[in-house]
Amino acid sequence: MKFPRRAKPDNGINLTPLIDVVFLLLIFFMVTTTFTRETRMLISLPEAEGEPAAAEQQAPLELVVSRDGSYSVNGQNLINRDIKTIMAALRDASEGNRDIPLIITADAQSTHQAVITAMDAAGRLGFESLNIATQQPQEP
Repeated sequence: MKFPRRAKPDNGINLTPLIDVVFLLLIFFMVTTTFTRETRMLISLPEAEGEPAAAEQQAPLELVVSRDGSYSVNGQNLINRDIKTIMAALRDASEGNRDIPLIITADAQSTHQAVITAMDAAGRLGFESLNIATQQPQEP
């Protein structure tokens, strides 16, 4: 008489489905990943080692741009950062005289946009003499 053999219990884990899932995830992430190449420009800023300009006949206007982007004209703080407000303050301080030299003094930490806005306001009003205040480089 032939007795049926008992099936031995499988003591191992089948790794084939696990490997398939890992490869599918790997392929999914490879296909959906966006590769970006970031480039950075190294900029060496110029230093200003010139002598201050000779004293002008007229007292210059001073437009100050602070670190947070707020403006003041001849020591008077402006109520907002709008270009129309800057233009109105410059127009009032110059009393319509566009030949007065204008000095823009900007904090080193102020944004580039804040300085460009100040220059744009001066350009729209027709100021011909525009100076940007700098300092002498510090020696190490």
